[in-house]
Amino acid sequence: MNGQQMREALRAGRRVYGTLMISPSPRWPATMAGLPLDFAFIDTEHISLGRETVVWMCHTFAALNLAPIVRVPEPNPTLATMVMDGGAHGVIFPYVERPEQVRDLVGAVKYRPLKGRRLTELLERNQPPSQECLDYLSARNANGVAIINVESVPAIEALPDLLAVDGLDAVLVGPHDLSVNLGKPEAYDDDAFDAAVRTILRTARQAGVGAGVHFFWDDVEREIDWIHAGMNLVVHSTDLRSSASALVADVERIRAAVGDATTTHDRRDEVV
Repeated sequence: MNGQQMREALRAGRRVYGTLMISPSPRWPATMAGLPLDFAFIDTEHISLGRETVVWMCHTFAALNLAPIVRVPEPNPTLATMVMDGGAHGVIFPYVERPEQVRDLVGAVKYRPLKGRRLTELLERNQPPSQECLDYLSARNANGVAIINVESVPAIEALPDLLAVDGLDAVLVGPHDLSVNLGKPEAYDDDAFDAAVRTILRTARQAGVGAGVHFFWDDVEREIDWIHAGMNLVVHSTDLRSSASALVADVERIRAAVGDATTTHDRRDEVV
């Protein structure tokens, strides 16, 4: 799947599946390409990945038909343009609460390299420099997917205005930050958290925008329940956590079979 196909699927209500890719190993992408995934979520907000590494990952995953979607460290259009120039098929802005931040994202992802007053005129008054220029920008940015993180109560309150910005393709719940903002840190089974997630999913889908949650804790039944509630941007776990879980299960089975005691470790979920 490329960015254009992902954007069309999200808008149409079809589900797309991906995971957070942490490992920059050159052996890793080919392994991931054999899995039933549509896109690769690459995070530069919480994960220490340099620009050159991110560019390598974007081009590699794109070549394997996994749309590379990069979260930048802050809602900054310059950073969004940089990762798009580096081969990303889409950008996630973290912690968005204002419509102008969404417009910044759309401008960087869907109209680069247009900048300055000309870009403002296009975004705010639908006045492109020319039809020829508009056609060029549309073709050049055909794979551009614009996604925002919704991770606070103010963002939920502003959600109708955020969703009204033309060009937004999906919203993604940042569960850890949202739980803290709700006053329920990491209480992902709390009723207030569940209600907030369902409100986000319902509001986004009613607006014709894709909606998802980065799901990284042990409760797949809850994840499936949210899919039934409208979630169609399915971001399941991380490559690191999935590998660790499989390894732990195998080693514990081996130790039990030969009579060795199992060991316990504090394996807290990654907070991303």
